[in-house]
Amino acid sequence: MAKVIIIGAGGVATVAAHKCAQHPEVFGPEIVIASRTKSKCDAIAEAIRKTVANAPAITTARVDADSVEELVELLRAHKPELVINLALPYQDLTIMEACLQCGVNYLDTANYEPKDVAHFEYSWQWAYRERFEQAGLTAILGCGFDPGVSGVFTAYAAKHYFSEMETLDIVDCNAGDHGKAFATNFNPEINIREITQNGRYYQNGEWITTKPLEIHGTLTYPRIGGRDSYLLYHEELESLVVNFPTIKRARFWMTFGQEYLTHLRVIQNIGMARIDEVDYNGTKIVPLQFLKAVLPNPQDLGENYHGETSIGCRIAGKDKEGKPLTYYIFNNCSHEAAYRETGMQAVSYTTGVPAMVGAMMFLTGKWNLKGVRNVEEFDPDPFLEQLALNGLPWEEELNGDLEVDKIK
Repeated sequence: MAKVIIIGAGGVATVAAHKCAQHPEVFGPEIVIASRTKSKCDAIAEAIRKTVANAPAITTARVDADSVEELVELLRAHKPELVINLALPYQDLTIMEACLQCGVNYLDTANYEPKDVAHFEYSWQWAYRERFEQAGLTAILGCGFDPGVSGVFTAYAAKHYFSEMETLDIVDCNAGDHGKAFATNFNPEINIREITQNGRYYQNGEWITTKPLEIHGTLTYPRIGGRDSYLLYHEELESLVVNFPTIKRARFWMTFGQEYLTHLRVIQNIGMARIDEVDYNGTKIVPLQFLKAVLPNPQDLGENYHGETSIGCRIAGKDKEGKPLTYYIFNNCSHEAAYRETGMQAVSYTTGVPAMVGAMMFLTGKWNLKGVRNVEEFDPDPFLEQLALNGLPWEEELNGDLEVDKIK
């Protein structure tokens, strides 16, 4: 057993805390939940006490994750083995810095991005490699679903099926309906920043940039059917093409409904997607942050959410004998089932469960590499075994039609 601190109190942190509490043999005798608003942490702790039998002790604390000093004070007070960072991507570097100062291991679900630029890449966190290695510490990057399970799926395919992976397409479909006119499934500020950026994909050693949502077409998702899927840039592509250099093309696709895209265009056209400050009656505000305050809270969507998500990897290349092979590995997750278990919808569930499983892998010694690491650098087998046992079973299809080459 080992103590962990979960930083964050949103939907993903709620799921991760519930799942950690279900495994007192690993996460015990105490789990600490900390965020800027302690009352949110208290609410998670109370929900766990009511729903999880034999849960470890849950302690809550207040911390400003933008402050290295406050984070250091928190870590020194509680002396955890691992920090599970489920705060905002803006705060990755301050939390990593605090972990280094206190000799604590680190795990997150999304890579760093600065507040003032809608841009994300691993370079800022990879720059910490030498310091974590010298300290004998591990930092596990991107251990949600995508990034996260998508990287583990790719590593599993390479280990068991392929001698060479040539094309990789990560596909993410949310076929759920929450009944709202417009809502984002995770932090609105991060979600809208991500979607409104230029697209980018990897081909033959180069990164090719596209206009936002320029490339799209219909892909068929298991038990869901055809959905219009849009090419985005997503951070796991950056590490996967480094760690699996036979990949000649790597892309990421996400589904959006037309009503969602219409609202998004209006938000952009009227300036509400801006991330720079504007003057409002003598007060400086960021329009996107104001919009976040008036949109539905993703944590509150679960009760009326119906349908499911489907996320996976479609891979083509040569099998272990050098013959052509296509491979599709994926998970479908029910919004209703996620809500019954944790009170959160499936988008939070599919990120929070892998964060717990990654932490479990580290604490049980199955993932024991030192330094700053992306998830695909570790053994995928024990992770995927536990993923299936903890609510996210996965499926495989060999030599099927991947459909991705039909989209030009």
